[in-house]
Amino acid sequence: MTPPEEEGLPPVDAPRTRAPFVVVKCKDCSKEHVVFSRPATAVNCSICGAPLAKPAGGRGEFLGEVVRTVA
Repeated sequence: MTPPEEEGLPPVDAPRTRAPFVVVKCKDCSKEHVVFSRPATAVNCSICGAPLAKPAGGRGEFLGEVVRTVA
């Protein structure tokens, strides 16, 4: 793939988000899921259906263990 500068296009900066994704471990089956840190709806485990996060008017309330942040 040719860089944008070589095609005569200006470089594009990807916007940085203030709300990163987080990795949440399910408390029932220990499966790890990547979840947006400000969920608008409830997030459930895709394996067992246990709740992982719920909206809380901004940053979500995480019901599983937050393992790490993904920028």
